[in-house]
Amino acid sequence: MSRIGRRPVAVPAGVTVTIDGSTVQVKGPKGDLTRTFNQDISFALANGELTVSRPSDEPRHRALHGLSRTLVANMVEGVTKGFVRTLEIQGVGYKAEMKPYGVNMIVGYSHQVPYHAPAGITIKVENNTVVKIEGADKEIVGQVASELRAVRPPEPYKGKGVRYQGEQVRRKAGKTGAK
Repeated sequence: MSRIGRRPVAVPAGVTVTIDGSTVQVKGPKGDLTRTFNQDISFALANGELTVSRPSDEPRHRALHGLSRTLVANMVEGVTKGFVRTLEIQGVGYKAEMKPYGVNMIVGYSHQVPYHAPAGITIKVENNTVVKIEGADKEIVGQVASELRAVRPPEPYKGKGVRYQGEQVRRKAGKTGAK
């Protein structure tokens, strides 16, 4: 049996979980999330714990078992604590500005790059070079961070660009210039 899938998901106080067939809805202080899972996977809520079970030991069901449990655990964590991804902007003149629709990035192009944040996502800019993406859905937070990083990925020669906080950029040596 799946080691991840068989662990129950603890539902903290203040969070309500509604199971309707293969659809699970989680409501909490940071928002509410709904997701539809594969119909073969079943969910049960008892004593403040959500358990996930599968019908057989087929490889497909075993894979879905652990995946479904992890997705539900991320939903519960998202509506209680939320998720945060932090980006750093490095380069001379590179910066980000908060706008009502999201963020406006100035990263070395001849134009500014506007980014419209999706619903449920909050973007904050600190010191013009640190961008924090916050939200309840881990998948959307990661997607927004990836899209912002893709505006100007870090280049290997000077390290300029947008990177995740703590990301190590592998640097290359430039031309030697000797003949």
